[in-house]
Amino acid sequence: MPLLNVHCRPLSTGVLVTVTGELDVTNAADLESLLERSTPPGEPVVLDLGGLTFMDCAGLHLLLRQQDRLHRQAARLHVAAVHGSPANLLRLTGVRNALTLHPSVGRALVAVRGESPSPLRESC
Repeated sequence: MPLLNVHCRPLSTGVLVTVTGELDVTNAADLESLLERSTPPGEPVVLDLGGLTFMDCAGLHLLLRQQDRLHRQAARLHVAAVHGSPANLLRLTGVRNALTLHPSVGRALVAVRGESPSPLRESC
């Protein structure tokens, strides 16, 4: 099973979720469950994928489902720092045009609320 590490950092508005490793069919459901449990309703999510080295279609579907879930709550998914193989998957499938993508976590945080992250309150 590919290794996937996830760290959640609550922000003053929303949550920053940092994902490293490989996201695929063996662990996408676990990440999705964590995102749904750790995201306050109606709050934005910044998903830092800078440390993601691989993503298959299960990860792609996860992004689209989370975007849809947050949209129904009048919130937004901000996907940050995607590069390499995961970025190629988004480009080849045309999905990058459907997501709110940012070149860095810093840019995503500015888009969410115009300030740097608050001090760590607790990890999810």
